[in-house]
Amino acid sequence: MRSMLFVPADSEKKLGKGLESGADALILDLEDSVAAANKPAARAMARAFLAQHVPTRNRPLLMVRVNALDTGLTDADLDAIVGVRPDAIMLPKAEGGRDVSHLDAKLTAREAIAGIDDQTIKIVVVATETARAVFSLGTYEGASPRLSGLTWGAEDLSADIGAETNRAPDGRHTEPFRIARSLCLFGAVAAGVQPIDTVFPAFRDTEGLTRECEEARRDGFTGKMAIHPAQVPVINAVFSPTPEAIAEAEAVIAAFAANPSAGVVNIGGEMFDRPHLTRAERLLARAGKR
Repeated sequence: MRSMLFVPADSEKKLGKGLESGADALILDLEDSVAAANKPAARAMARAFLAQHVPTRNRPLLMVRVNALDTGLTDADLDAIVGVRPDAIMLPKAEGGRDVSHLDAKLTAREAIAGIDDQTIKIVVVATETARAVFSLGTYEGASPRLSGLTWGAEDLSADIGAETNRAPDGRHTEPFRIARSLCLFGAVAAGVQPIDTVFPAFRDTEGLTRECEEARRDGFTGKMAIHPAQVPVINAVFSPTPEAIAEAEAVIAAFAANPSAGVVNIGGEMFDRPHLTRAERLLARAGKR
């Protein structure tokens, strides 16, 4: 997934626009963007939307961000939407692999009741929304075979630690949040799941969004969340491998295939070693070439 677009689950208009945005995944939000009084209606709306669109072809992935495990609202969220088979559940404010295992058990029971194959519904985690969570980013490996992605959040984390802001005057994240970002990346890769960069709130700042996407791709993130449909084309463009990058990756793989015992190969006067091969294979996988 390159782009994942948040859509409030209680807005039919925004849900419709989300489908037309070109996002790889829609996140139907039952959490922060829905007021407490609207949550029952949002659950019903999310269920109806999923029932209509999950069976269709050529659609984005459809996932639901439920309320956090400590709110007392998660079970009602899951009861409303598991039966209509969302592709994934996004778990906010997770504090380590134990929370993923807890959610896994809840999903397993509900899949069985609904007659859905075990582990059909995947899990994506927002993994840095509290200070405690940051110290648990190495615990996701092996937590659940459902786990497919880790992302991070700066807004709730800034509130939790008492930061005045999470961005410097130049728009880049300040050091505490860059640490959380890096640890999320390491935690996702260690767990063998997709590392997904957080949202860029200034949705009219295309230049800033492009820069942040490029920095995330450079560092190893494979996608980014969006809060507005206008951000989706920028994210998709930056995280889509270019023809030149694909050609170079194919050349690296071909060179090592021709010399399987080599630790280093020469391509056009430049030396490439085994880490280059790993990066080439991952790039082609993102491009759908492997």
